[in-house]
Amino acid sequence: MTVLRERFEAAALPLAAVATLALLTLLFYYPVGRVLSEAVLREGRLTVEPLVAVLTDPFFFGVLAQAAEDPSVLWTAFEPHRIGPLVVPFPNYRLGLFGFTAYQALLSTLASVVLGLPGAYVLARFEFPGRKTIRSLTAVPFVMPSIMVAIGFIATFGANGFVNDALAALGLPRIELLYTLPIIVLAHAFYDAPLVARVTATAWESVDAGTAETARSLGASPRRAFLDVVLPQLLPAILTGALLTFIFSFMSFAIVLALGGLSLATVEVWVYHKVSQLDYATASALATLEMLFSLVLTYAYLQYEARQRAESAARPAPRKQLVGRLDLDRLAVWAYVVVALLVFVTPMASMIIESVTGPNGFTLDYYRFLIERQTTGAAFQIKPLTAVVNSLLYGVGTLALAVPMGVLLAVVSTRQFPGSKLLDTLSMAPFAVSGIVVGLGLLQGLVFGTTAFGYRITVTGAVAVVASHAVAAYPFVTRNVAPLLATIDRSVVESARTLGASRTRVLLDIELPQVFAGVLAGAAFAFAISIGEFDSTVILASGSSAYTMPVAIERFLGRRLGPATAMGCVLLFVTAVSFLVIDRLGEGRGM
Repeated sequence: MTVLRERFEAAALPLAAVATLALLTLLFYYPVGRVLSEAVLREGRLTVEPLVAVLTDPFFFGVLAQAAEDPSVLWTAFEPHRIGPLVVPFPNYRLGLFGFTAYQALLSTLASVVLGLPGAYVLARFEFPGRKTIRSLTAVPFVMPSIMVAIGFIATFGANGFVNDALAALGLPRIELLYTLPIIVLAHAFYDAPLVARVTATAWESVDAGTAETARSLGASPRRAFLDVVLPQLLPAILTGALLTFIFSFMSFAIVLALGGLSLATVEVWVYHKVSQLDYATASALATLEMLFSLVLTYAYLQYEARQRAESAARPAPRKQLVGRLDLDRLAVWAYVVVALLVFVTPMASMIIESVTGPNGFTLDYYRFLIERQTTGAAFQIKPLTAVVNSLLYGVGTLALAVPMGVLLAVVSTRQFPGSKLLDTLSMAPFAVSGIVVGLGLLQGLVFGTTAFGYRITVTGAVAVVASHAVAAYPFVTRNVAPLLATIDRSVVESARTLGASRTRVLLDIELPQVFAGVLAGAAFAFAISIGEFDSTVILASGSSAYTMPVAIERFLGRRLGPATAMGCVLLFVTAVSFLVIDRLGEGRGM
């Protein structure tokens, strides 16, 4: 028995790694491959006709498609256009669907950088109560449901939203921002500016104070010392945050769908539109081109980050107290704090207020609607409690898949063997592929069914939803665990191996207990991502009872704003309670 146990322990880790890669292939690479094959196969033969049809269609690529026949049209791409009293270089959709998607992503990136850099300055250079908490909150965009952000902006800037109600009370004219480009850009800035602030603040804290002091001692003014010494050290972090923001904005779906609709559709929204029309060929071709573009951008980001990774500074600059004598520096910071509160707090506060506000003031009618819909709604209607239960069950299912997958891939990524870098890169591919593509692939492959070894294999919508959530979540587990595994003293591991412990026993008894905090943090991310995931779920849950809270919000939004905001508050409450429970579990384990 002892020999058998030793052999089992020796083989357990390699077998688990192989099983994980097989599961990843089934849940991610096979579905994505189905999307690719749909774009390059016709009647069983390889062809590029579907991709060429998209590339040469002016609707998708505008003047770039027309330039294939007449290059002179490129000169008119950015002719100035009048928007109200302003003349701006707006492409007027002549760059097509892909051009507009890149254009709004560029504007969103600029807005995120403008809003995020002052936040990085405040976090890096000032000390104040709650600084660490606010710094932690900059990670919220990774897990905050994007559809909830959209609902918050509708509650703030909608026809009967907070801003227009305030303007009416002041006797000022109302503004119409919904279904315009500025509201999409502002919502993306809300979502991505904290990311820019987080990345840049980390770099700012690593700038050695001695370099700026040396420049000052040589006669440089504070402004010149910042521009010549500090800014060049911050530029890699700023560009990293900007590139990430561009990728996220380019692949944005829920925010554009809710705030822009088809009139301001991006590639993601149009893929969803084509899927709803059962035009899977066009949807696959669009998704393939978008995926290739995002993979190139993600590869560029990873390469740039690897080259620019900075070490900790020997002597970071001391932080200045935010509360003190009001000088010009503090005045500018407080002005930014006011702007930040308006941008980041108002949408969520507006959603909560709108959920309890009716035409005649305070009301709980929208929450009563949710209860009535649950008790009296027809079978084909969205039921709130069903959405909550589904979301929680899918979250648990996601943990059951994503945590073991993420931990095992973290173990593999920290081992040096031929092909380890390639394996690490392949395991992180879901970062670069949108949920729409994964959902479309799962729909075509597993939900519709596929034939293997003479058998027809199909899965239910619920299983496919959990699969898509796990694919989106496990990289966060890997990225939380792998750095901690890399810091473990290898001499302790080697000593245990010398004393006869198997590789599996060392992992279970020595390594995992030391990285449990990272495992739990990854689990928290995985659960939150599952609770708020919308992109793939809205495709896989269409026409079934496998819908979740984000899908319910989007469906209620088509009825009226009140029920959607009430459901958004339910999602906010469930997410907060879930995080609180996980946090308490972490404290109980010494996290």
